[in-house]
Order: sequence, then C-alpha cells, then structure tokens
Amino acid sequence: MRYELKIALRYLRARRKDAFISITTIFTAVGVMIGVAALTMTLSIMGGYEQSIKERVLNLSPQVQILNSQGSIDNYADIEKRVATVPGVNGAESYIIGQAMLSSGRGIGGVVVRGVEPGNPVVREQWGRYMTAGGLDDLARSYTIPAGAAGPAVTTGGLAIGVSLAKKLKAKTGDAVRMVAPIVSPDGSLATKSAQFVIGAIFDSGMNFIDTNMVFMNLTNAQDFFGRVAKVDGVDIHLINLDQTDAVTDGVRKLFPNPYRVRNWIEFNESAAAGFALLKRVYALVLVMLIGVAAFNLVATLIMVVMEKRKDIAVLIAMGATRRDVRLIFVMKGLIVGAAGTAAGLILGAAGCFAMARYQFIHIPREIYGISTVPIAVAPSNFAAVALASMLLCLLATIYPARQASREMPVEVFRS
Repeated sequence: MRYELKIALRYLRARRKDAFISITTIFTAVGVMIGVAALTMTLSIMGGYEQSIKERVLNLSPQVQILNSQGSIDNYADIEKRVATVPGVNGAESYIIGQAMLSSGRGIGGVVVRGVEPGNPVVREQWGRYMTAGGLDDLARSYTIPAGAAGPAVTTGGLAIGVSLAKKLKAKTGDAVRMVAPIVSPDGSLATKSAQFVIGAIFDSGMNFIDTNMVFMNLTNAQDFFGRVAKVDGVDIHLINLDQTDAVTDGVRKLFPNPYRVRNWIEFNESAAAGFALLKRVYALVLVMLIGVAAFNLVATLIMVVMEKRKDIAVLIAMGATRRDVRLIFVMKGLIVGAAGTAAGLILGAAGCFAMARYQFIHIPREIYGISTVPIAVAPSNFAAVALASMLLCLLATIYPARQASREMPVEVFRS
C-alpha cells in the first residue's frame, strides 16, 4: 500500500481534538449519498414512466404506418405479405377508422371506431391482454337481437368497448347498442347510417381517453358499415425492436413508393418525445447540482484538515516527500469520502427502486396518468453514469485544498 494512501486513511480516523472535522467529513459523505440516491431513483422513475407512456401511446399510434395518398387501399392482403419480408418486422394489420355516435338507450357518446382483424396475431398480442370481459374472438361472432319495439329481429356483429365507455353507456357484454355514423357517398354527398350491434367484449387499457372513445369492430363488418367494401384506410406495421424503427421505415419506403406514404411513431410523437427527453435532462441536471453541493462541502472539510495538519505536512516535506505526494494525500482523502458516499448512495438508490417496484406503496391517479403506481425501470448505465459524475465532482472538489497543502513551506511552519 502506498504511504500516501496510508496517511489519507489515517486522517479519516478522528482524534478527540479533531472530532469536529471528522463529523464534518461524515456529513459530507452523507450529503453525497443522498444526492446519488435521489438521482438514481429519479432517473429510474423517469425511465419507467417514459417506457410506460411509450408502450401505451404506441397502442394508439402506429409504430410504422402505410397510407395511400390517393385514398383507400384495396390490395392490403398483398401489402401485408410483402411487408413481412422486411427485416425487423413482427407483423402487420390492416384497419379502417370511422367516427360514430354510440347509444345504449341509457347513455350516448361519440366514439372512434377501428375495424380490425380479430384473428391477426399482431392485434391479439397488442389488445388481447387488455380484455376484461369477453375477447377479440367475440368480434367475429354473429349475434341475434330479438324483435322488439325497435323493430324485427336482426343478426349483427359484435363490438369491443372500453371500460369507461361501458360505464358511460351503462352497458355490459351482451347488451345491444345502436351506432349512427356519417357516410360520404361516391358522389360526395353526406348521409347518415345506423345499425344495431352487440357488445361482445370490454377492455381496460389503463388510458382513460382510449377507454372512453375507442371502439373495436370486426374489419369485415366495419367495411360494410362505413361503405368501404374490400378496402382499408391503412396498414400498421409492428416491429420486433423499436430501435429498428428507422431501418424498417427505410425498407418499407423502398418497397412502397409513391402514391404510398410511410410514417413511423417517432414522426407522430416527435414533439412529445423531445419534450419528455428535455424534462428528463433538466431533472438530471438539477440533481447533479445537488450532488455538486454535497461534493463541494469537501472543499471546506479538506481546507480545515490542511489547516489542522500543517505541521504534519511540513514534516513530510522535510523528510523528502514531494509536493505531488502531498497533493495526492488530500486528493485520496477526498476521493475516499466521495467513494464511500457514492457507494452508499448507489446501494440506497437500488434499495429504493426495489422497494418501489416490489411493494408499490406510492399511488398516483390512474385517470390522469394511465397507471396506478410509480413505474420503475432500472438501467445499469444510469447507475454507472451517476457514479462517474459523483466521483468526478468529488475529484474537482479536492483540487484546491490539495494544491494549497502542497504549497506549505516547512521553514515558515516550524518558525510559527
């Protein structure tokens, strides 16, 4: 062990007359620990929230989307097959979008109707897990609504509605509802069309605006109802890995040039993603400054140690220690304090993240955020970056006191 390190460790042990300096050193390490723990937990919460929002937003906006600038798409089955050959593509689904009013007789609400293929693996993977009553297979079933005051018996299809919309309509699975939608005829005139459907499933996505406004219908039924037989509005492409978004987008654009338009989720949510990234950087900067405040307490602590150890420093220099060796002693002392605080902060931060993820004792309004507890996404790279930043700040804090210590003149110290 280098003698500089031995002396630095020796200065960490308190003697009775140095008790105040030792206590100040402990508080400095505790300050670094709190700052590191706060920053690691904040980055983990922000990362978890970003991941949760990204996952839920992507359920509403497509990952990669193919549209036709000239109108509807009629060769969508062929497009799905060709898209599957692009590396990084997990699958594709064709869809129709329409706006309508939905009424149960006990409530009414405006909705966005999305026609999907219930048997499509991508649709089942994306939306199947959110079904709380019934399932996607119930969209493909035929239902019979018995004759009544509203008219004769009819055979119709099923709908999947959100849990919030079900409460608004005061409806449950098996109930009949009437849908009214504006339809644009081939000659450009506007008319309305109404039909009865049965609620086959209810889903709970965790996002209130989706659960209130989104309705799913079998693609064939949607094509018939909205007057777009054998046509779709677009094709959504789902990726194996979101990091391959740009590569897949470029590959699809090469396969489908004009009049097709290819867009991805980054373009749809560019401003939101940029704003969230900026917010994350601001939080990180503020908390790094908190670590900086604690780290620069080392300056005062080390200056007091230098003043207390002037005779020791003079003796070391008189015995042949170089000024570089003296600087190294106080740099090592500061780094030891910083390393102890950083290590304790990392442990405390990891324990805090584990506790929040395991016990979920912090609750937030589900109606606002779409989730009921604080999400946690622990990234080892964040912990490594925080540790590096903390140690760098502690190193900077040792420079001035170590430099002042190395400038002590033995003759002047002994004379005084």
